[in-house]
Amino acid sequence: MIPIKTLQPVRSKAYVTYGLIAINSLVFLWLLTQSQQQLGQTFYALSAVPCEISRNFLSVETLLDLFRSMFLHGSWPHLVGNMTYLWIFGRNAEDYFGHRRFLALYVGTGLLAALVEIMVNARLCVPMVGASGAIAGVLGSYLLLYPGSRVRIMIIFFRFFPRFYNIPALVVLGLWFVIQLFNGIASLGATTLGGGVAFFAHIGGFVAGLVITFIYLMFNPPPDRTVYLN
Repeated sequence: MIPIKTLQPVRSKAYVTYGLIAINSLVFLWLLTQSQQQLGQTFYALSAVPCEISRNFLSVETLLDLFRSMFLHGSWPHLVGNMTYLWIFGRNAEDYFGHRRFLALYVGTGLLAALVEIMVNARLCVPMVGASGAIAGVLGSYLLLYPGSRVRIMIIFFRFFPRFYNIPALVVLGLWFVIQLFNGIASLGATTLGGGVAFFAHIGGFVAGLVITFIYLMFNPPPDRTVYLN
């Protein structure tokens, strides 16, 4: 099940979403100029490494590592997958929150997501890279803002026959979270990140997005939502 786009209209230019996609892409192009050995050193020096942060938690360098990790990606699929989800769901969230508050949501949930992963896997000495924790925060926020909006998804049967469906965001994002939760629990006790994926960063970011958006909606009106007749 591959999300293609949301059917919820975007009424304003998503400058922050596009800017984040551009910055992540430029950083990745810079990483491509490095050799494999240099790349490993760069990841270890600039990103969040749970075992290192656990030993030196309260420091400026730790905060910088957590922040920089959100802009580092290990491969083209890693980058394209994250940026696709950000483009699909980030524009509506930015449309509702506005540019500055959306950026604060993105960065805040990204930091919280990384902290959750570090708390669960404090002994791992594997660099954590990628924007998926912050994007998970955007997904959690979107779920609360537009639970009934439709998401266009593609399902490929027998590898050759794509079919397209419009499914409520509650189903698409709810299923995504359940998968992350299942994989996260299954990865407990592992000595490396499960399949290279920080599942608890996804879980932490998603829950953080839900909680922050819930509190925000307590004091602000909900967004305009598209009404579907079928």
